[in-house]
Amino acid sequence: MTTTFDRHARIVIIGGGAIGCSLAYHLGRRGERDVLVLEKSEITNGCTWHAAGLVGQLRGRRNLTRLMQNSVAVFDRLEAESGRVIDWKKVGSLRLASSPERWSEIRRSMTLAKSFGFECHALSAAEAKNLFPYIDPEGVVGAAFIPSDGYVDPYALTHAFAASARASGVTIQEGVCVTEIVKDGRRVTGVMTDHGSVGCEILVNCAGLWAKRLGDMAGVSLAAGVVEHQYFLTEKKLDIPKTLPTLRDPDKNFYLKPDVASFAIGGWEDGTKGCWRSKPPFEFGRELFPENYDRLELFALPCAERLPVLNEVGIQTIINGPIPVSADGEPIMGLAPELDNFFVACGFTAGIAASGGAGEAMANWILDGDPGMDLWAFDVRRFGRPHSTGRYLEERAIESYGSYYKIHWPAEEAHAGRGLRRSPLHGHLDDNGAVFGARFGWERPLWFARSEAQRADELKSSFEGKPGWFDHVGAEHHHIRNAVALTDQTSFSKFEIEGAGTTSLLETLCANRITGEPGRCIYTTLLNTKGGIEAEVTLQHLGPDRFVMISGSAFGVRDASWVRRHIPRDGAVSLRDVTSATAVLNIMGPHARSVLQSISDDDFSNAAFPFLAVRDIEIGYVPVRAVRVGYVGELGYELHVPTEYAAALYETVRKAGEACDIRDTGYRAIETCRLEKGYVYWSAEIGPDYDPISAGLETTVDLTKDFIGRAALDKIKADGPKRRLCSFTVEGFAPFLGGETILYGGRVVGQTASCGYGHTIGKTIAFGWLPAEVAAEPTFEIQAYDKTYAATQVARTIYDPENLRLVS
Repeated sequence: MTTTFDRHARIVIIGGGAIGCSLAYHLGRRGERDVLVLEKSEITNGCTWHAAGLVGQLRGRRNLTRLMQNSVAVFDRLEAESGRVIDWKKVGSLRLASSPERWSEIRRSMTLAKSFGFECHALSAAEAKNLFPYIDPEGVVGAAFIPSDGYVDPYALTHAFAASARASGVTIQEGVCVTEIVKDGRRVTGVMTDHGSVGCEILVNCAGLWAKRLGDMAGVSLAAGVVEHQYFLTEKKLDIPKTLPTLRDPDKNFYLKPDVASFAIGGWEDGTKGCWRSKPPFEFGRELFPENYDRLELFALPCAERLPVLNEVGIQTIINGPIPVSADGEPIMGLAPELDNFFVACGFTAGIAASGGAGEAMANWILDGDPGMDLWAFDVRRFGRPHSTGRYLEERAIESYGSYYKIHWPAEEAHAGRGLRRSPLHGHLDDNGAVFGARFGWERPLWFARSEAQRADELKSSFEGKPGWFDHVGAEHHHIRNAVALTDQTSFSKFEIEGAGTTSLLETLCANRITGEPGRCIYTTLLNTKGGIEAEVTLQHLGPDRFVMISGSAFGVRDASWVRRHIPRDGAVSLRDVTSATAVLNIMGPHARSVLQSISDDDFSNAAFPFLAVRDIEIGYVPVRAVRVGYVGELGYELHVPTEYAAALYETVRKAGEACDIRDTGYRAIETCRLEKGYVYWSAEIGPDYDPISAGLETTVDLTKDFIGRAALDKIKADGPKRRLCSFTVEGFAPFLGGETILYGGRVVGQTASCGYGHTIGKTIAFGWLPAEVAAEPTFEIQAYDKTYAATQVARTIYDPENLRLVS
């Protein structure tokens, strides 16, 4: 049914906080005039008005740091553009390490900063005290100083964004509350408000605390939580230099912003309270909660140890207000997968610091179709329905909040919200010693302990040494290489794509050739128009115009969304999520064929069942769709069965494999094996910013057919790639985690991507992107934790480069 609206705007933004007003500002800067911002109360009245306003840029990945750097660039120019004072103080930030472990974490961040030219300085405790004289340096191991950080007035900043947006022709209306979102199929057509209706072509949810409520109105699941956050202002008794930097001491769990003759001090304590199951009432406005002194002490007392001056000045004001925190603590941005024109920019815990860059990225996303850089860590499609249920989200948001200043150990796992999705084999694996991790709500085996006491080794983490599980994973790695192993991979995302025109659709979407006889498995990338890799999947060709797409556990929402947006609207092609309907058991290793042959009447010979074949077979009593494929570089078969058959299949295969010492293995052993084999991983070394030719995946691209991204690849091939994905080895063990600096001739030329120890070759392996002009050189250096390691460039496939073990 067609709805008639009172008025129309091309782009409607819901929410007049820092993010919504920044987006309006950037849209106006790009020439968009038909933009309407609807704010239910007054600008800044959500949580912007009580934000502290610290601006820190260095994040765990290059593009995320770039986003924050873009914010600083906006702050640098905004006063001149808007004619309004925003009180931007570019005084720098000081981050203290009060433990050796924290110093390792900070030094790792500084190595990352060096790899992409971000200015950051390592300081001694004495040098830190010279910059911030109020600290007691006792116990300070080291410090990092970032001169381009600082702080800003959130209220003034947001009003400057709004003023500039209005000056460019954008309309901002306050006191207008959205009460309904009107849809027609997969498109939003407009909104109903308490002041009439508005039609639109694009709707953007920048509703801050109320983002989840707005998402529910549109039928969009958002993992945008809300929790309480406290900070306090000291009495105005301090003579503070204008150049005093901001201060963070994560081991003491506090941050500090200089204020007028006082300090604003906050923390990220355990045990904060979730609010309204993340759906505050629209009536909640410019309000605060009562002070919670028990929680305040958790960071105020440690802060007083570091800042003795706090024993001389009292607390003037305590601010306890709601703030957004997503299920993983990072912002939520992008085009919602459920709809074709509903964008989101919410869940910003550090929304003031991110506002300038986030607004710019969102404007790019809306107008150009992508944010201008890979922002997967912030992408709305990293979440799905499992993350947005009320109680799960609240527990995860509370944990993410309390973890903000905790040491983030390599390969650490969340503890809240666990046990949500379990494979039919979960009980068997638990009995066999599985140490589980979580991915997209699924419990997945990371590795297996041979005794109950060994399970505690998962908690023995290290930045600069071997983790407690290192030898256990090494044993599983060798078992895969030399015997036979099982891994439960039920958490794979799985989608049936079928109907008249499916093959033609996939030929257009996929870089590899799809047309051919059924009964094959096809590895392919799906590209954007720039040739960047939006997804890497395997396709099981089951019949004419009938395929099953297999994707990573965490990538299913994204990959399915990419395919769905290209499906013609005539309804002939359907895409159906069958993830929960099908279990997957992976058997791999040199004895895999003999184990399966002993319990099946089907022919597993290489002639009858070659590499990349798909066959319907029987194993014991169980009907199975078997796929001969491998991510570890060994003979292997993925066994796909309806979930009710999974336990019987597992028990049958385990019993048959006893003579070959069959064992369960986990995902960490798969990771070490794939590094030796040179297989890439989407979101680590490949993604939307990287093309398959430069990544060494040219054999999976068919340039004789038409597909999305082909024109870009033709140009890259003709001109020659400007960068190359390269592989390196370092003798013995090196503490590489990804993001280390790659040096050639003493100068920075790149950074590492996936890294790990190759247990077969006895060396550390690192992937990394290099400029084409040095990509053929044999020797480099890789820097980690102030130490430089000699690195040799090697062929991509280190283990079994002839593929004899895989295809024979």
